[in-house]
Formats: sequence, structure tokens, C-alpha cells
Amino acid sequence: MIKSSFFSLAKPRLAYPALKSEREDVVEIPLPAKAQLFVKGSSAGSNGKGIRVGDRVKTGQRLMVSGDNDDYLIAPVTGSISGISPLTGYLGQTLTVVAFDVEKTDVWDDEFGASKEMSPPQRVRRFLSSLPGQAEFSSLLEFLPLEAVVIYGIDKDFLVSTSRCVVQTRLEEIKQGIEVLKKLFGECRMVLLVPSGLGLQAERTGMEVRALSPVYPELLPKAIMNRVFGKAVPAGSRCEEMGVGFLSAEAVAGLGSAFQSGRVPVHKTLTVIKKDGSSVNVRARIGTPVQEILDALHIETKTGDGLIFGGPMTGRSVYSGQTPVLADTDAVMIQDARDEPLFSDTHCVNCGECVRVCPASMPVNMLIRVLENKMYEEAVQAYDLLSCIECGLCSFVCIAQIPIFHYIMLGKFEYERMIKAEGPNA
Repeated sequence: MIKSSFFSLAKPRLAYPALKSEREDVVEIPLPAKAQLFVKGSSAGSNGKGIRVGDRVKTGQRLMVSGDNDDYLIAPVTGSISGISPLTGYLGQTLTVVAFDVEKTDVWDDEFGASKEMSPPQRVRRFLSSLPGQAEFSSLLEFLPLEAVVIYGIDKDFLVSTSRCVVQTRLEEIKQGIEVLKKLFGECRMVLLVPSGLGLQAERTGMEVRALSPVYPELLPKAIMNRVFGKAVPAGSRCEEMGVGFLSAEAVAGLGSAFQSGRVPVHKTLTVIKKDGSSVNVRARIGTPVQEILDALHIETKTGDGLIFGGPMTGRSVYSGQTPVLADTDAVMIQDARDEPLFSDTHCVNCGECVRVCPASMPVNMLIRVLENKMYEEAVQAYDLLSCIECGLCSFVCIAQIPIFHYIMLGKFEYERMIKAEGPNA
């Protein structure tokens, strides 16, 4: 594999916009009339044992998606199931849409609260596999023992302030969540990352705090591995495989709240980034259509405006205002039609900007050529596809306006699918 850039220039770094130091109010979004959840896998109820249309549900109730496996979802509202249908998601992912008619008053399910005799890992696996801010929370338990757990009280993308807001407003719940983490992961090293200016406040948690200057892309997990732990993550490997797990501050706060109150958390904090670049933090019920959030904030959209889940560097476009807020929706960005970036089918002009900016020192100008031609195995073996840390800087600087980041994400997806298909015959 190629392991060094064609250039020896210093890597460009992008400074985050200045953040407000004072505590900001969080806008409460009203309960929606209808809610939706996206669940991985094929349609529910295939053998008659899963959820069905017409079933009544309580807030926080554990619902089996299908009798064919152990997948479940947590009802974010009280009401009835109004629809179950298949959906093809990002990169061809097979999903099931579960829709709810919502009642105005919550009736809480008490199964989680009554499960105190179970061990913390058992309770997490049974009820908290997904938490607000951490859609696959329980997956970390598969990598025990861990040497360290990193809690993100700092936001990884531009203009997003969700994690910082959680640290400022839910510090006591984070402290409670840390005590639960100790029961889950043992006495491993725990590090709370916060932006400069919140260090003293964060130290009230009693854990190790690292106040970092927010410079992109140095806050992404694989960059943190090198910056904080002095470890380089091999191409194609995960941080967890090297003994370091990453959690969001919101997930830790949700964990603490769940064990303290006996109720599974069903609200999501997220940053809404307006067309002018200003932002507001909101708290909405998981499953709320994004259009209802925009309406509550009096944000108008018109034909041609972009709607992005996530920040400007790594966010993904969505194409309907009915797309729901999910457990991992940290931000919603509205982009004015006049500011929409214009991608083209122009081929690489070999300017070298993407190579110069790549923090992984990948030969991006050669990589994009093989990805355009669907040569995914060669992209991995010859041009370091799996070394990409998914920062999006290559697309950001591309003067030919090639959507390089999306080619890379597609390439990784297709290569992984290829390996899984070849597995039984390997």
C-alpha cells in the first residue's frame, strides 16, 4: 500500500467558528401528531410474532421488530402503530419504517424500571442497545475489556454544538452515567473531551478532562487516537479493536438518566443550523419529522433548498421534511438554494489539492479514478481506501467539484459487501 503523500507540505487545518461560552437555552419541540422510526433489517412481523399495524404502545416500551431475530426498538411515544413498510436507505441499506399515531399524553411503560434485579450489562442489552446520541450503544460491550473510554463533550463537525450543550445543561446526569459506565466497563481509563473554556465545569464530573482547541479534522475518533493516546489505527481497523471506545456525552447522560429514573430516554438534543449559519439547540422526541421542528422554529424552506442531517463536512442530504429525527441525529442543516454546492461529472484535473489536504496521506487523486470505475478491490489494495478517516476535506477543496467523499463512502460499502459475499467461499 502507498503510505505517504505525494507532497511534503504541512497539512491544512480548519479552525472551528468561535463558540459562545455562556449557557444557551434549549428550545422544546412539541410532541408530534405522527412519529416514525427507521429500523435496520427487513419488514417486521414476518412470522406473526413481531409488531403489527394497530398495536397499541406505551412510551419507552420495548417492541420486537420481528420474531425472526432479537432486534427491537423502543417506542418513543404513546399511541398506536399505523404503518410498517420497507425502505431502502443510505448506500442501499435495508430498513423498516415503523410509523406511530401519537396520543397527547404519555403513558410510560414500566418494564425497564422493574428490571433492577438484572445486571447493568443485561439491562443495557435488553433495553438500551440504542441511546440518544449513540445509535449502537450496546455494541461497545462486544469489545470488553477496554483500556479506555472517550466521552465526546465536544462536537466533531463545524457549526454543531449538541455535545457542548449537553455538557453545559446535563452535567449531573453525565456524572450518574459515568458511575454506570464503571459497572459496564470496569475501572478503565475514562476521558471527557470538551472545548477550551469548559474544562473547569467538566472537572465537576470527577473524571479525567481534556480541554481541546477545536481544529478540524483533529476531533474525529481516529485523530483522537493519535492526539490523546499516541496510537495509530491500522487501515480497516476500528478504535475499539485497539481497546478504546467512544461515546457521546448525550449517550452517557441518557444512560445516567435511565438508571436513575427507571425510564428509557426518548428525547434527542440536536443543533438546527439556519441558512445564515446561525444555530439553535432544540430538544425533540425521537421520531419527530424534521419539518415539525422547522415549523416550530418558524424556519421557511423553498424549492431547491438543501436539507442535511449532520454538519457541513460529513452530513448527509435528506429529501423529505417527513424524515424523522433518530437517535444519531446530532444536527439538521438548512442550506439555501443559492448556496448549494454544484457537483459535476468532470474528471480529476490532477491539481493535487485533495492529496495535500488529506490527513491520512492518501493518494486521493489516484483513488478517485479507480472508484469512478468501480475498481473497489484495487482501491483498497493499491490506494489505501480503508485508511480514510471520513473527514470530507477532499470534497471540500476539490476544484473540479467531484463528490469524492461520497465515492469513498460508496467504495467502502461495496468493498465490505464484496468481502461478506466471498466469506463462505474464502
